[in-house]
Amino acid sequence: MKKYDNKHILVIGAARQGLAISRYLDKHGAKVTLTDARPENDLIDAKNSLADTQVQTHFGEHPFSLLDGTDLICVSGGVPLDIPIIKEAKQRHIQLSNDSQIFLENCPCTVIGITGSAGKTTTTALLGQMADRFFEMKSNKNRAWTGGNIGNPLISNVDEMQEDDLAIMELSSFQLELMTRSPHIAAVLNITPNHLDRHGTLGAYTAAKVRILKFQKQADLAILNREDKGSWNLREELHGDLISFGYKKPDKNDHGTYIEKGNIMLQIAREQMKMLPIDWIPLRGEHNLLNVLAACAIAAGATIALPAIQTAIEEFEGIPHRMQLVATRNGVQWYDDSIATTPERSLAAIKSFDEPIVLLLGGRDKNLPWEELLQTANQKVKQFVLFGEAANMIAEKLEKIQKHSNAKPLIQVETLQDAIKEAAKTAEEGDVVLLSPGGTSYDAFVDFEERGNYYAKWISEL
Repeated sequence: MKKYDNKHILVIGAARQGLAISRYLDKHGAKVTLTDARPENDLIDAKNSLADTQVQTHFGEHPFSLLDGTDLICVSGGVPLDIPIIKEAKQRHIQLSNDSQIFLENCPCTVIGITGSAGKTTTTALLGQMADRFFEMKSNKNRAWTGGNIGNPLISNVDEMQEDDLAIMELSSFQLELMTRSPHIAAVLNITPNHLDRHGTLGAYTAAKVRILKFQKQADLAILNREDKGSWNLREELHGDLISFGYKKPDKNDHGTYIEKGNIMLQIAREQMKMLPIDWIPLRGEHNLLNVLAACAIAAGATIALPAIQTAIEEFEGIPHRMQLVATRNGVQWYDDSIATTPERSLAAIKSFDEPIVLLLGGRDKNLPWEELLQTANQKVKQFVLFGEAANMIAEKLEKIQKHSNAKPLIQVETLQDAIKEAAKTAEEGDVVLLSPGGTSYDAFVDFEERGNYYAKWISEL
């Protein structure tokens, strides 16, 4: 266990990660200051949550004086690394870290880390359910802990963990770009353009993602996607063994999951084993089939028993705001895919339906390519409804595409609520209304979860 007694540690960002690491470091003897650029009136709940600690707070600005005497800075994932106080900290050679790094430094059990441009939350949650079922079947005192970028920061639980437990953590590129530790089992589900508004280039984004593998040891294990070039091209970065996943059977001496005759199969060296029929998977879409293949590969690497894997998949109901059926009205199914904050995720969503689709696109653009989504959608959907900050941009791109093909109807409105009203006028029995925006929620909502919650609320008020 690292000792933090009397270390002066500055935590930047008072969201979940910042609050969790502040509390942990305070408990372990550090002198902690938590700072956030937002005004104090916006952070009353955050401040009150630390009332039983010695953590000092400084809200509203980040003066350089906070760096005086500081031994370590913990940066929350949502905080860009190019803000002035972090630049100044680098000039002063103050070490940077975050809650995930400190968790890995202090965790006593095997850690599985999962990252990717899409699917990491679903895969992490499904794997967590597999591990939960496994420990239930073993009927011992050990357990699985699931968190990280999904749900609870695992630093909050590290003191409770035992050597034979299993920790499963989702890791974002924002967390990884600071980290100098890798999980024992590290999965890269895919790498496609995302968060270029933060990282600048696909190369920089990939460099952040690859850090999940970079610090592994020879005894560690990597999980890569044979169907995704961004993931599969990382094979040269590996230090330990590999279990891959994809549709087709891996090479004869390789380890991996695949599909054969309607079943998910596992190959370890030259031995093959049937894991389960794909008909048992309750989730829609090829992207979710890949998520299940990934979870099965990771579970095999973690030696989770097959009955636990099978039971978890059969019982898995998915994650809110990810292809979630939220209402059926007059024969129309309304789906919430608010998590789709990139055009690529929206593309995966529309490919999951054979029904006529009324597609709700919009939000705030992340400077990503839209052409493939719009070309496919123009062939597949029944009606476009565009909303939010990116609506004009999407409309312009779509109109260029429609000059050279059959144009599908297009409605443009200001808000998501207006988009719902227009979709309700258009949709007929047997149709699907799909909120899969392709843009972030930050033009109108706190996050994609709030956007999804209002989507369901406004549908219920129609």
